Amino acid sequence: MRGYIDKSSSGARFSHETIRVVLADDHEIVRVGLRHILSKHPTIEIVAEATTGEEAIALARHHRPDVVLLDIVMPQLNGIEAAKILRSTLPGTRVVILTSYEDAFHVEQALRAGAHGYLTKTMSPEELIEAILAVVTGEQVFSRSILALVQDLDIAHSPASAEQPLVRLTPQESRVLQLIAEGLTTKEIAYRLGISPRTVETHRAHLMEKLRARSIAALVRFALLNADYLSRLGNQEARDLRENL
Repeated sequence: MRGYIDKSSSGARFSHETIRVVLADDHEIVRVGLRHILSKHPTIEIVAEATTGEEAIALARHHRPDVVLLDIVMPQLNGIEAAKILRSTLPGTRVVILTSYEDAFHVEQALRAGAHGYLTKTMSPEELIEAILAVVTGEQVFSRSILALVQDLDIAHSPASAEQPLVRLTPQESRVLQLIAEGLTTKEIAYRLGISPRTVETHRAHLMEKLRARSIAALVRFALLNADYLSRLGNQEARDLRENL
């Protein structure tokens, strides 16, 4: 995580002025804890709290905060989608993800959405305050456990489209992933796609390797967060088949 730098540029004004923050997390106990931690700092003010992604956007538009702290999994609209909207509609607001997920594809999606940082809930109160002080100066902030993932992904310098993840899946892998997310067993997926169970297992192994997923639950989370991308893969394959007829 990059530390707080009191620069002489535009960000320096935050050394003495109030940093206005919107918290977005659907768990009240988390919001209470964050409010308790951040309110102790003399230059940080919590101006609003949201329990959904849509509420976070509405409150941010109303209050025009300096920082929005977003959880990823929230009702109505997840934090990744909320970050995209906030970045496009409130360019002066710094958007930071604060989550329990410490895996590559969530980090990638957050940065693709334009988030200015990715922090985990295992960090200390002092590190969280330091991150907020740093992000308003123009810094990108990451928990220590996330830094290696960011360096491996190298998203900041990649020319790839922000509309899809860096991970590239084949149409068949996409179909297998969608069916896994629907809760189908290996035999059921094999029957649905007309392939052998062993082939399904091979696709699943490739998916876990590509997505750096350690469990089926992680694959399901990826499928849910990237539903639009997986749908586009399926639609593109259908168009290609029609063109080749």
